[in-house]
Amino acid sequence: MGCGAEEFPCTQGRALERERGSSEARARLLEAAYELFSRRGIQAVGIDAIIERSGVARQTMYRHFASKHDLVVAFLERRDELWTRSWLQGEVEQRSADPREQLLAIFDVFDAWFRTPEFEGCSFINVMLEHPDPGHALHVESSAYLQRIRDFLAELAGRAGIRAPESFAREWHILMKGSIVAAGEGDHDAARRAQRIAALLLEDALQGSGRCP
Repeated sequence: MGCGAEEFPCTQGRALERERGSSEARARLLEAAYELFSRRGIQAVGIDAIIERSGVARQTMYRHFASKHDLVVAFLERRDELWTRSWLQGEVEQRSADPREQLLAIFDVFDAWFRTPEFEGCSFINVMLEHPDPGHALHVESSAYLQRIRDFLAELAGRAGIRAPESFAREWHILMKGSIVAAGEGDHDAARRAQRIAALLLEDALQGSGRCP
């Protein structure tokens, strides 16, 4: 039986179904891209692999993402949401309300991460290194997400009473990135080693700010 006099509500219902299906297709594409890009890198993964993993038709994919570049940009945004904000910041904030303890807790979080089979390194660093030209759009995007991590570190440093929080955040971030690379080499104790150095850095920064730990 057709819609008849109620054609508008019926048409609206079909439109909502199409919208829902479109949203689900985009989510499957992004989920497939997230898993493949984070584990294999950007250059090694082609569009065909993402289409196969997602089960979404090629034409449908291009309706959501006009190019692989657009898909990588969406992946980086999703990585920031899941890895930086939900996981890293969330785990750190659960461990303590003290910003000094939160800074050190980053390496406790990393220690558990480094020991899992799912450890895949930092996607922001990986994408940036795969596109070393500072002017490349994906290099710029990756650098911006790394800056967001430093913003989080600087915010913690500021609340801890450290005098130069932005400079401190850069030093702390070097220890974080270095431990990730070391873990990628197979050093499962990299986070613990970095934490011992970080504790000395934190003590020195607090003393320089007139704030003893």
